[in-house]
Amino acid sequence: MSLQIPHREKSNGAGGATKAVILVGGASRGTRFRPLSLDVPKPLFEVAGHPIIWHCLTAIGKVPSIQEVYLIGYYEESVFRDFIKDAATEFPNLAIKYLREYQALGTAGGLYHFRDAILKGRPEHIFVLNSDVCCSFPLNEMLQLAQEKDAEAVILGTRVSEEAATNFGCIVSDSHTRRVLHYVEKPESHISNLINCGVYLFSADVLFPSIRSAIKRRTDRPRLASYRSSDNLASSFMIDDDEENQKNEVIRLEQDILGDMADSKQFFVYETKDFWRQIKTAGSAIPANALYLQKALQSGSKDLAAPSANIIPPVYIHPSAQVHPTAKLGPNVSVGPRATIDAGARVKESIVLEDAEIKHDSCVLYSIIGWSSRVGAWARVEGTPMPVTSHNTSIIKNGVKVQAITILGKECAVGDEIRVQNCVCLPFKELKRDVANEVIM
Repeated sequence: MSLQIPHREKSNGAGGATKAVILVGGASRGTRFRPLSLDVPKPLFEVAGHPIIWHCLTAIGKVPSIQEVYLIGYYEESVFRDFIKDAATEFPNLAIKYLREYQALGTAGGLYHFRDAILKGRPEHIFVLNSDVCCSFPLNEMLQLAQEKDAEAVILGTRVSEEAATNFGCIVSDSHTRRVLHYVEKPESHISNLINCGVYLFSADVLFPSIRSAIKRRTDRPRLASYRSSDNLASSFMIDDDEENQKNEVIRLEQDILGDMADSKQFFVYETKDFWRQIKTAGSAIPANALYLQKALQSGSKDLAAPSANIIPPVYIHPSAQVHPTAKLGPNVSVGPRATIDAGARVKESIVLEDAEIKHDSCVLYSIIGWSSRVGAWARVEGTPMPVTSHNTSIIKNGVKVQAITILGKECAVGDEIRVQNCVCLPFKELKRDVANEVIM
């Protein structure tokens, strides 16, 4: 099934063209993004004033050879309809289509399922982007490297600390040629601090045969199942049923494809020195918001509020939001549509969502204030500052792992003079007492 906004046909559809695919996942995933994903699919959650997926599209729009973009996932078509309609106006040179999987097929399985649509027009290269990535997306540079090296694949990589590296796919590369020598997804021991950023460029001639080979390996591999026989001994036998066939269709780029591609002499890594992080948990939206706002500031974006005595840049304020002149905002603050921030309020390193209300003389730090939520007068809602280099948004308090970012879900209310610290609050809750280091359900 697919959702497509009608788009003017272009004449240039032959060789040399590049296509892009953004993997958006589905409703059964994104549980780590709760409580925010209870109301908005993660790819459409607004960071720095725009949906997460908009930042991907903006980068794709800067690659001249890309004219078609596919969003692949298993959300209902209606989820992306309005976004695609708006994006078709904002990105007139891109034909944007949503292709819906009939079930979760994995990062490579979805690509393979829609291979005919992706290969239509015979593109030479295919970009594949995970939607939950925050970075500067150096796509033109990756394409240039692919052309210089005649590469079958280019992966975007970045350096992280040795402790963090094993949480990601790790890349061993030749420092001179930039060729990938070895790839391991979440290794048990340290092999490299160069990690997979979740952005790829594939030769169209190589991508789908590689996935087909992985599917064949999966299908050919027999599965052993155990049962209790009458004499209470475990016996094994071969099974082949519909459930197993479904499992065979779940193919992942990271675990099933990239390791084998490293055996090729034409697999390269483009190492970015710019910012990068994943947007996995709800709390990780705060550092992502800061990174995108800083990028907008560096590029001179007119979306940002003008600096003043009470605006410490970068700050994004939606045109329909109301901010009292004596309220102090920034740095790294996004204020959504129709939000109100009253006199004397202080907001720093936070996201204030649509229709939220922050009453006078309250303080919001390192927090996400949910849709239509209310922070009372003289209240304090705060998280804990995290190092810029950290890829984690949880901390240990009193021997318990808690969220470093405070998150209020939809339509929560914090009473006057109440303090909320390092808490995750599910939607429709009213807080009438001070709380710290809790999940409020």
